[in-house]
Amino acid sequence: MGSKNKLKRFKENETFKNVIQPTREELLKGKFPLKGKWTQEFFKNDHPLVLELGCGKGEYSVNLARKYPEKNFLGIDIKGARFWRGAKTALEENLANVGFLRTQIELIEHCFAKNEVSEIWITFPDPQIKYKRTKHRLTNQEFLDKYRKVLQPNGQIHLKTDSEFMHGYTLGLLHGLGEDINYAHHDIYGSTGTPEEVTSIKTFYEQQYLDKGKKITYVSFQLASK
Repeated sequence: MGSKNKLKRFKENETFKNVIQPTREELLKGKFPLKGKWTQEFFKNDHPLVLELGCGKGEYSVNLARKYPEKNFLGIDIKGARFWRGAKTALEENLANVGFLRTQIELIEHCFAKNEVSEIWITFPDPQIKYKRTKHRLTNQEFLDKYRKVLQPNGQIHLKTDSEFMHGYTLGLLHGLGEDINYAHHDIYGSTGTPEEVTSIKTFYEQQYLDKGKKITYVSFQLASK
């Protein structure tokens, strides 16, 4: 994507009513007005709040919003030029139950209050295989502790990935921590028991992985309250 195109998308994002772009300083100083008030003030309802972390183009968030009008969905990514597509589609289709938040995922506890989030989706994250990159892995213990702070008791986390490494790493960590695993499979389209919400939505890249013969893995789990 050229820099002109990126700038155009950044400018458009500023005009989109479904895009929120707080500054890092605003979040760290505790001045973010939507923290604890997402459903009432942003979505203007009392439906459960579901996050998609590292939402990319926003395909999964938009598709979930279409499928579950009784829930609110918020795609989170630092790359606004990417989720511009999802935000624009949502506006064109008048999908009032999906929005986008431009921020770094490590700041999640500054964006949401305790127990404010009912579910988290992590779809096709970078597995950060190199040892030096483990701190950026979205299911490492540090990130899990951040999710625990904002999730409601028994709130589910869904990890869908084409990376066997990420799948195995996450399962091993969860077993080691004694967390509850609801469902896990290393080939969701080769299994009959996979939840329908996981197999019914395929992103552009997911279809590309499948066309190459890659298996898609999935794990659903809960974090014990601390």
